Amino acid sequence: MNLAEHRIPASAFDELASGAGGTDTVERLKAGQRSRHLLLVRGVLETTRDAGHARWREVRRAYDLLASIQAAHPEAVNAVLHHPSVGAWARHTIQTLESPERMSAIAASAAIRARFACDLDVAVSDGVLNLPSLGRLTVGPGVTTVTVHCSSDGAEVSVGGRFLQISDDEPAWRPLHRLSAKAGGEHIDVLIDDLDPHRMPGSGALRDPLTPQEAGHWQELLDGGWDLLVRNHLPMAKQVSAAITVFTPLSPPPDGMSSATSRETFGCIAMSTPPDAHALAVTLAHETQHAKLSALLDIVPLTRPDDGSRYYAPWRPDPRPAAGLLQGTYAYVGVTDFWERQRHHESGESEVRANAEFARWRSAARLVAGTLLDSGALTPPGVSFVRGMARRLDAWAREPVPAAAATLAEGAADRHRSLWRERNSRS
Repeated sequence: MNLAEHRIPASAFDELASGAGGTDTVERLKAGQRSRHLLLVRGVLETTRDAGHARWREVRRAYDLLASIQAAHPEAVNAVLHHPSVGAWARHTIQTLESPERMSAIAASAAIRARFACDLDVAVSDGVLNLPSLGRLTVGPGVTTVTVHCSSDGAEVSVGGRFLQISDDEPAWRPLHRLSAKAGGEHIDVLIDDLDPHRMPGSGALRDPLTPQEAGHWQELLDGGWDLLVRNHLPMAKQVSAAITVFTPLSPPPDGMSSATSRETFGCIAMSTPPDAHALAVTLAHETQHAKLSALLDIVPLTRPDDGSRYYAPWRPDPRPAAGLLQGTYAYVGVTDFWERQRHHESGESEVRANAEFARWRSAARLVAGTLLDSGALTPPGVSFVRGMARRLDAWAREPVPAAAATLAEGAADRHRSLWRERNSRS
């Protein structure tokens, strides 16, 4: 499992600072994340060894098996190690020394993908065997360990004299749902990870697994959202398909929809069920910006250590640190880009609303870019990055919008600022 040094050329850095990022640039970011996952997985091995952990030998066997599989089937190992939840698990395990035995489930997933002949004992939690990037096998209460048998013909699991198949024909097996969409010669393929316990760290809104009918609805939403992105936002569509590999469903909030990304799970977008394809397209644009910036931050530090200062963000109810402010600004550069394009494809009231969204978020993002530049919280590369965002926003500021749309945008911004002041003056 070899690592490489990762750098971002000046041209790619400037491209990202403008809110853009072609396929080659996104691939550079993905390469950095792949190395990060390798380091984290290796870190689990070294941490458990150094701690004299009771599971150390089990972790060592699983890690060695991964290395053996990679020599013959690197694509299978890569598909598992780069699954978003694997990095989150590895980081959590290094910090807490909890569940290092999951390394065996990761090795088993790679062996199943590669049809690599082996037998491997794998720990079970709460009667369930979770296989990252593949799915979940229910083995029953009281079971703590099963044996996974892999061969060129497939895989099965032995437990208490029973044999369960890793197969769609096995009632106890629950694979991850796979979604795909095509439009205009462009395609996107994603997994719905609604099973893995590490699929979105820190979220208190993870929902139960989707039913087949719900998964079918998500497929319909993706078909419509992807068609909209490809038709009207092709550069963004290419970034989304290059960066995003997993959706994680969330429980719905009281109003609207919610979405999130985590720096620990690059490639995954968590979201409640979008109300329509249009909302999904906006969410993909927004959250892909977060994913790109998080990956860049693992290569180039853009903010200095937090000094406790907090700032106004026109999209949040709470004061934010500089690092959070940077994330939000970058995301809303992407949102502004979406509405700048989309407003030309709407008519009537929808056109007014689209122009209002464009006007509101270009002003909000530019306001916060100025806050960041004045904060002293940016590193020299961070200053350069935010200046790149500001230049893009200044160009958008010169584009005219209808008076009715400008009035809507100004009213929404004023209401948010007033509510923010009222809320935070009481806290």
